Amino acid sequence: LDELTRTTASFAATDWRTERDALARECAALSSDVERLLDHLRHFKQRHMLRLTIADIEGEAAVMALSDELSALADTILDVTLAAAAGESIPGFCIVGYGKLGGKELGYGSDLDIIFLHDETCPLPVDRLARIAQRVNTWLTSHTPAGVLYETDLRLRPDGASGLLVSSLAAFHEYQLTRAWTWEHQALTRARFAAGDAAPGARFEAVRDEILARPRDPRKVFEEIDAMRRKMRAESKSKSDDLKHVAGGVIDLEFCVQALVLAYGPAHPALRENKGNHTLLKRAAELGLVEPGIAVDAANAYLAMRARTHEAALNDEDVVRLKPGELEAEREAVRRLRKRLFARAGP
Repeated sequence: LDELTRTTASFAATDWRTERDALARECAALSSDVERLLDHLRHFKQRHMLRLTIADIEGEAAVMALSDELSALADTILDVTLAAAAGESIPGFCIVGYGKLGGKELGYGSDLDIIFLHDETCPLPVDRLARIAQRVNTWLTSHTPAGVLYETDLRLRPDGASGLLVSSLAAFHEYQLTRAWTWEHQALTRARFAAGDAAPGARFEAVRDEILARPRDPRKVFEEIDAMRRKMRAESKSKSDDLKHVAGGVIDLEFCVQALVLAYGPAHPALRENKGNHTLLKRAAELGLVEPGIAVDAANAYLAMRARTHEAALNDEDVVRLKPGELEAEREAVRRLRKRLFARAGP
């Protein structure tokens, strides 16, 4: 209730380090009562979600600022949950975020795409790490009287759902170098260290940059990603009004940016930085890879789509169903970008 009485006129970025430290102390005091601990984590999330929702409704938080806050909230909860599930902070063990979490573009109802990695400094055996990772996932997804923290997706780990729940950094590195598909490198463009020990997190970031810096044939990149997108669209005919899947929608924009990163990131380190689709499009324009007008229009269209997605989540809409003509100018901006880029794939 305190959150309802606060003015949003002074909305500012949260001091998440202070919030994290306080939450960690509170959860440590509840370590002998898992049910209360899980509810406490949920109440923490709900309190901050309420504050951010008020700021959003009042127009005090821009789309990117809101997503930054939602992503930092998830990072904080992941970090404290990992330590609580292990009973201690574990050297050499970390969580990497992908997708909306990895790109710091989280929405109200977004799932968390995460993987678990360890390096050779970790003192625990892999089977124990796997049990801890499973406990983290269970605590995140369990429904308690206070609700659920997050739905998760762990399938972006090496070898997907059939792979080990926890991978070593060395195995992850080898997989990305020798066996990963193009779509997995697309996913890597939006990955980042999210929680746990920062040392293996930094090593992950170095591996990520190494993989994205490997020379690729731009034409082949565009051909493969274009073929993948066409296949996805053919399989989603029934989703023609879904903002995520529709022509000129969210996935089209994301694929354009991922193609730019994979094709031109090796020559342009600024594109390899995980700065979000809006910023990366503008960087592509600054580098002369896309006409400025096309890039800016598409970047602004993406912000409008994210704002519409936030609005839908506040209205308990699981899918953003577009009305006839809705966001048509924005979709056309994305279609222009896609046409400009994927013409490079040939006829």
